[in-house]
Amino acid sequence: MPPETADRQALADAGDARVLGAAGYVPGTRRAGMKAARRAAAGIATEHRRRGLARQAQANAEQQRRREVAYLPAMGEAGPESLRSWRRLRIAPHRATSEVLAVAYPFLAEEGLGSAGMLIGQDAWSGGAFCFDPWVLYEAGVLTNPNVFLAGQIGRGKSMLGKSIAARCVAFGRRVYVPGDPKGEWSAVARGLGGQVIELGVGRPARLNPLDEGPRPTDADEASWRAQVTQRRQALLAALAEATLERTLVAVERTALDAALADAAGRGPVPVLPAVVDALFEPGSAWRGSSLGQLRHDGREVAHALSRLVYGDLAGLFDGPSTVRFDAGLPMVSLDLSHIGGSDTLLGLVMTCAGTWMEAALRDPGGGQRLVVYDEAWRLMAQPSLLARMQAHWKLSRAWGLANLMVLHRLSDLDAVGDAGSEARGLAQGLLGDTATRILYNEPFEEAQAAGRVLGLSSVEVSQLPDLGRGEGLWRVNERAFVVRHVVTPGELELFSTDARMLRNLRELAPDDARSRTAGIY
Repeated sequence: MPPETADRQALADAGDARVLGAAGYVPGTRRAGMKAARRAAAGIATEHRRRGLARQAQANAEQQRRREVAYLPAMGEAGPESLRSWRRLRIAPHRATSEVLAVAYPFLAEEGLGSAGMLIGQDAWSGGAFCFDPWVLYEAGVLTNPNVFLAGQIGRGKSMLGKSIAARCVAFGRRVYVPGDPKGEWSAVARGLGGQVIELGVGRPARLNPLDEGPRPTDADEASWRAQVTQRRQALLAALAEATLERTLVAVERTALDAALADAAGRGPVPVLPAVVDALFEPGSAWRGSSLGQLRHDGREVAHALSRLVYGDLAGLFDGPSTVRFDAGLPMVSLDLSHIGGSDTLLGLVMTCAGTWMEAALRDPGGGQRLVVYDEAWRLMAQPSLLARMQAHWKLSRAWGLANLMVLHRLSDLDAVGDAGSEARGLAQGLLGDTATRILYNEPFEEAQAAGRVLGLSSVEVSQLPDLGRGEGLWRVNERAFVVRHVVTPGELELFSTDARMLRNLRELAPDDARSRTAGIY
C-alpha cells in the first residue's frame, strides 16, 4: 500500500489499547505505537521535501534552457542588420469610398479553380495560374454540366483558345471530334495531333454514306443495335427531306419514307441514298396500310427533295458507299467542309449527313471522355434538325461523357435563330441554359450590355468586356467570375494561328517583330 496509507494505519494501531476511565481520562499509549507514529510523520516530511526539490530542479532546468536560446531583441537588431531605413518612411495617403475599400483589402481575388486539369493561362486579378477541366470540375461538384460556351469578336483569340483546349484535352487522354469545320481551320490541328481530317466537297475523293451503321456501342446487343440503327436512319432521312422542302413532313410522307428505307435495306447489306430515292419513286411493295399507288403519290415530293443529294449540286458526296472509315480511336477527327460553297442550307445538309455519320461514336458509353467542338455554331443552329441534334447532345453530355464546346462571334447570334417566341429560338436559348461555363472575349459596349442581361453579369463584369485585350477573356464558371489571360507556347501558336498568311507576310517584312509575337498571351 502507499506510504501515507501505511503511516495512517500505524498510528491507528498505536491507539488500539483502550482502558476504562472517568470523565477527562486520557488513555495511555504504548511505546511501540509512539515510535511508529514518529516514523510515519518523518516519512511524510521527507517525501514532501523530495517533491519540492524535484520541482525546483525542473524550474532551474527550464530557466537554463531559456537562457541558452537566442531571441530577437525587443527593439530588433542593431546596425545594418536592423533592415530599417535611415529615413522615415512616408506613404502617400489614398482616398477611396467605403464601398471600394470593402473589397480592395484584403481579398481582391479568389483562389481559382484549383490546380487539377489543363493549364489555360494566368488569372489577371490574382496573378496565379488558371486551370480548367470540365470533367474534373464536374466530378468535384464545381460544375453542374461540362458544356462550354465561347464568344468574342473576330481577331481577339477565341479560336486560339478553342484549339488550345482541344489539344490539351488530347494530352490528358481524351478524344476530340469536330463534326463540321466550315472554314477548314481545324485541319492543321487534327493532323498535328495525329488525328484524321475528312475533306468533303465536290470533286474530292472522300465520300460518306450517311446510312452507315457506324461503330457499335459496347453495351448494345444485336436486337437493340438494329433498332438504334433503323431509328437513326429514319431520323436522318426525315431531317434531310424537311431541310430541303423547308417544311415539316406530314404523316403519309413519313410512311412513304420509312417504306423506301426498308426497301433499300433489303437490297444489300448497307442501304445507300440512291436506293432510297429509287424506292420512293417506284415502291416495291405495299407498306402498313398504304398501297403501291399511295406510296408513290405520298413520297413524290420527298423523292425529289432527296434527289438533290444524289443527282443535284451535292452529287458525289453521299450517293454511294463510304470511301473513308471513321476511326473513333484516333485522338482527333475533323470534317473539313471548307470546299463546299453555296448557301447555309447547303452546308446544313452536308453537316446533317456528316454529323449523323459521326454520331454513332458519340453514343458509345465505352468511348471515354470526348470533346465535341461546334465551330461557327450560328450556321448549324440555322437548321432545325441540327439544332435539335445539338440540344440532344447537350442534354445527354453527362451520360455520354461529352463536353460540348460551342463557338460564336457574339451572344446576339442566338437571337437570329428563328422568330421571336418560336421553338427554334427556345432551343437555342436552352443550349445556353444547359452550359455551365461561359467564356466571353472582347465585345463592344452594346454587345456587352446585352450579354450582361442574358447571362446575369454584374456591372463590374460587364464593364470588363469592352476593355479586354487580345487573348483575355471573362470566364463565368457557374456563379464565379475570372479574367484569364490565355498563354500559348511557340509551337501552339504556329499550329493554331488563323492569321497564317498575315504572319507570313509579317515575317518577310520584319522577322524580329514577328518572332516576338510567337509566344505568350494570345
